[in-house]
Amino acid sequence: MNYRHAYHAGNFADVLKHSVLFALIEALRAKPTPFAFIDTHAGSGCYALDGVEAGKTGEYRDGIARLLFPDLSGAHGGPLPPLLRHWLDAILALPGNEHGLKLYPGSPLQAANAMRVEDSAQLCELHPEEAARLRELFHRDRRVHVHQRNGYEALKALLPPREKRGLVLIDPPYEAQEAEYRLIEQALKAALQRWPSGVYAVWYPIKLRSQVQPFHRWLQHCGARRVLRAELLVHADDSPLRLNGSGMVILNAPWKLDDALREPLRAMAPLLSQGRPAQWRLDWLVEESAG
Repeated sequence: MNYRHAYHAGNFADVLKHSVLFALIEALRAKPTPFAFIDTHAGSGCYALDGVEAGKTGEYRDGIARLLFPDLSGAHGGPLPPLLRHWLDAILALPGNEHGLKLYPGSPLQAANAMRVEDSAQLCELHPEEAARLRELFHRDRRVHVHQRNGYEALKALLPPREKRGLVLIDPPYEAQEAEYRLIEQALKAALQRWPSGVYAVWYPIKLRSQVQPFHRWLQHCGARRVLRAELLVHADDSPLRLNGSGMVILNAPWKLDDALREPLRAMAPLLSQGRPAQWRLDWLVEESAG
């Protein structure tokens, strides 16, 4: 309960997570029927980059600022792929960013800004202060419902959504470290039983590769028809003392999501490099057979 995402808003891990989220919502918007967005660990929804927390760490300077101002990274790779350009444009269009990047929207606000009138969002946040900020942020938006409760437990009540299609984002703070993966596995197992056709996106930190491998092995036998993995490493994955990279796994990934993410990952890697060339990975842990 001590974690505050405000200290890390807009960092390189957010760039990966939120560009993947943007691609997922674009895929959901491609069909005319409504969809539901469910966030199990929503946070407060929006972060001031010149505030006490983000201003103290400045992690966004090695994250989203590198994409907005490529000269900061020393990389000159030409124009950004359309998905990244559209994602950045959506962030800069946020009220308060008229004169440059001042606010960084978290997953709930990015999702809500991309949703249509007929879509809905269920946002879960256990921390009282964060939940209060979330309610204030969305108090005029009838599409959005805030729940101050454990997000894993809330899935039992929220699934399946009335829209019958949509996305669950699981993005915990990993205060429990390796034990968090077991909580995620339990939640996903129950969720897939209740809503086997849902799309589930899980963000995870990479410090030691060995900490992540058991989770990936579990995913290969979780019952989802497709599981796509996207990762970005800015340091070698051999130290438990820092965030070396992060990843997203998408269960029941939408059709051609891998094609949508390939060029964005390729483009962001040199822009987000820190002292060594950043490495990226995009592959299938489970790939649906043609037969």
